[in-house]
Amino acid sequence: MSSIVTEAWQGYLLQLQKNPLRTKAITAGVLAGISDSVAQKISGIKKLQFRRLLLLMLYGFAYAGPFGHFLHKLMDRIFKGKKGNTTVAKKVLLEQLTSSPWNNLFFMMYYGLVVEGRRWSLVKAKVRKDYPTIQLTAWRFWPIVGWVNYQYMPLQFRVIFHSFVASCWGIFLNLKARSVKAA
Repeated sequence: MSSIVTEAWQGYLLQLQKNPLRTKAITAGVLAGISDSVAQKISGIKKLQFRRLLLLMLYGFAYAGPFGHFLHKLMDRIFKGKKGNTTVAKKVLLEQLTSSPWNNLFFMMYYGLVVEGRRWSLVKAKVRKDYPTIQLTAWRFWPIVGWVNYQYMPLQFRVIFHSFVASCWGIFLNLKARSVKAA
């Protein structure tokens, strides 16, 4: 069994090296699907909602994976050659003040408009009501993840690490973003 896992991991690493954007996009899509499956189960949905699952996988594949890929490349360019705790702290702060608020807002809008198919006025009201709490929670959780990511993860693994943790965060966001009526 371990040889199968080792071989699969080696194949994955090879794809990550040869096709980093595609590999990160697919990984983010698969993890978003797992995250949504768990969120559906936790929220008491008896039969898996495949449309919702596929739309959230699309979000991971088309947005979250590529966004993370380019964000981490940009961070490395901005802080090129700089190392140490001060640089890690600056990266975390920059990420938390820019991409974190945007990503949480974008997810809530995508979920309401695309996944639930709700009108803009309803989505806007939901965002106004819940976004501040979600973002404040994010600022308690994600800086620790960011610190670990920038301090210990090589560049090629940052999006994968982030996507894995984001699949857990996605369960929380998924449960917060959905409308009571849609449950």
